[in-house]
Amino acid sequence: MSFVRTVLGDIPAGELGVCQAHEHVIIDRSFTTHATPDFLLDDVERATAELGQYHADGGRAMVDSMPCDSGRNVLKLAEVSRRSGVHLVCPTGLHMAKYYDPGHWGNFYSEDELAALWIADITEGVDAHDYNGPLVRRTAHRAGVIKIATDRTFTAREERIFAAAAEAHRRTGCPILTHTEQGTLPLEQVERLRGLGVDLRHVCLSHTDRNPEVGLHRELLASGVRVEFDSAFRWKPAQGNPTRDLLLALLPEFPDQIMLGMDAARRSYWKSHGGGPGLRFLQTDFSRELRERGVTSAQLARIFVSTPAATFAFASTRY
Repeated sequence: MSFVRTVLGDIPAGELGVCQAHEHVIIDRSFTTHATPDFLLDDVERATAELGQYHADGGRAMVDSMPCDSGRNVLKLAEVSRRSGVHLVCPTGLHMAKYYDPGHWGNFYSEDELAALWIADITEGVDAHDYNGPLVRRTAHRAGVIKIATDRTFTAREERIFAAAAEAHRRTGCPILTHTEQGTLPLEQVERLRGLGVDLRHVCLSHTDRNPEVGLHRELLASGVRVEFDSAFRWKPAQGNPTRDLLLALLPEFPDQIMLGMDAARRSYWKSHGGGPGLRFLQTDFSRELRERGVTSAQLARIFVSTPAATFAFASTRY
């Protein structure tokens, strides 16, 4: 039976429910938040309140996207999940180099060392607090997705990280979530992962709508990979809403490969921190707008329920 590995344990994929595919529920104090204080999302009470409203609006799951040593705190994620009733998927992996200090271990670990660390996160348990280095103390909470990223070019660091992620995926079946910087390099990411033996049905490329080129997306989706759009609330009024327009253009042709998230990694985006539009936006305002444009309830269920369940299920039941 296919399963999704949440921070509180494995659940049948069919029980995931309405899921936003790229979020940042907790970002603890770290090099990341030192550089950008608005990224600090370390308050369990506020996170519980924000996700509690999301749950009241029908949301049941989120994929967290802050990987190793960049503000991840698995104990806080577990507590927010318990208190809000929202399933949370915890990531392993590494983010872009700019989110770490220049001497960070991720810049120097070999492909084998990175893969071993991530496999341990997936099969044994995530570190309780991993700022300043890995392997501090393993918890009972396991990672359910491998988060990796590219900036605007593939560097030697990113080549190692992609190879290590592919090895961890092949060994465990764990799905992969990628960051594309402003929608760049999606085709290159797909080709790299395909060449490394990754099952593209369990790969989600994030932020691709930040380059809302329909032809590019048709070529990308023809590979079988899944994508996640998260700029629906970011466009300025004069720009219209390219995310909405891209979704409307592609959904009839690729109904089971598109997901939505918010990537709302700033206090200024959260209602519980006095900002907006809040993590409920996709389930309320944006879903309402899509229905007004002719998107059916069945199509929305594919975007929010069946596609995340299939994508973030493990490709293997070995672990």
